[in-house]
Amino acid sequence: MNKLRKSSMNKALFGVCGGIADFFGISATAIRLIFIFTLPISFWVYLILNFSVKQEMTLR
Repeated sequence: MNKLRKSSMNKALFGVCGGIADFFGISATAIRLIFIFTLPISFWVYLILNFSVKQEMTLR
């Protein structure tokens, strides 16, 4: 089962949009545009997700 995690590779600020894009298998740019066009509600959603979603584990 795929879990929602913040992306450690595809991030502009905190990796929330990259993590959502990885979870749904779509472009991170599309998620970022959705967040931009739905401001100011998406601002609060972004903050809540930033503090509640865990960071993706990276293997080196």
